[in-house]
Amino acid sequence: MTLEVLIDTTTLDPDKWIDFPEYGFRQYFLWKHPTTGASIALLDFAAGGGIPVKHSHASNQFMYCLEGEYSYTDSAMVLQPGSFYMNPKDHPHGPTTALKRSLLVEVYDGPHYYEKPVFHTDETIGDFLAKA
Repeated sequence: MTLEVLIDTTTLDPDKWIDFPEYGFRQYFLWKHPTTGASIALLDFAAGGGIPVKHSHASNQFMYCLEGEYSYTDSAMVLQPGSFYMNPKDHPHGPTTALKRSLLVEVYDGPHYYEKPVFHTDETIGDFLAKA
């Protein structure tokens, strides 16, 4: 038996996507660390979807664009297929808008947030808040 994980992203369980319909995206966690809050997820943004507010994270955020065009409107950065993005812990960024349908891989090296942002609900935030 191995501790390795292999996921075929062409056969993901449709019931494990977390939907954010009012913001035009959904999220699928490929891996979560139960102690540190680190994670790897797919983000699927519809054209026009995005994060509506400037916000920051409780850990470093990394993104890799697989498909589409995803814009950070305050810094004029646009992720396109093959783009790698890194946002350091505590650095404010956003809002964002998907200029085209966009599929991104998102990685956090620890908990996502200090406090629940407006685009999350109690149900969607799960255990991704920093422990006080």
